[in-house]
Amino acid sequence: MTPRYPDPDDRLVLEPDCRRCPELAAARERISWGVGPADADLVVVGEAPGPGAPEADRWRGGNWTGMAYTSRASGRKVRAMFEQLGHPDAYYTNAVKCFPLDPAGGNREPAAEERANCRPYLLDEIERVDPACVVATGKHATRSLLAVEGREVGRFLDLVLEPQDCPTLGVPVLPVLHPSYQEVWISRLGYTYESYRDAIGAVLSEYA
Repeated sequence: MTPRYPDPDDRLVLEPDCRRCPELAAARERISWGVGPADADLVVVGEAPGPGAPEADRWRGGNWTGMAYTSRASGRKVRAMFEQLGHPDAYYTNAVKCFPLDPAGGNREPAAEERANCRPYLLDEIERVDPACVVATGKHATRSLLAVEGREVGRFLDLVLEPQDCPTLGVPVLPVLHPSYQEVWISRLGYTYESYRDAIGAVLSEYA
């Protein structure tokens, strides 16, 4: 299924020309801000925008659209899954708002300092939206969120589908696989796509 494309008017622009990270500011096309209803029950957090596809008609990616999770691959995939689970109005954002360029032109892992510089924005978003649950897609998003509690992430796969109590955030965090790695890890964790998706839904039903 093709999920609904977000309304650009729903972007939450917290600092129009942030330059806290000079390397990220130099590499980005646009800041990829969070987007979605201000009263969403669910906040979905990714790692950072990828290089995107500027030639695409619509789903060009957050580096070009200025909206998190709007790429042809990961964006459509993760939005479709949460729509299937009955959450068409989730709020989507990233732990790091700008495209982290690597020397080969792809995206690199955000540095710890970059995650720390962006974390106040992420915390502000969660406080403003006040969701029932935060879903962290992938290791780096989980790492950024649990850092608020002073926690390190060791073996990320041990946390997948296990809600994490986060009293500082005031909301539970549910780590799930990043959409880019679902095909690799879902079967290794003993799931089909459908059973994995339904397992996420079963956990979320306790909160949102």
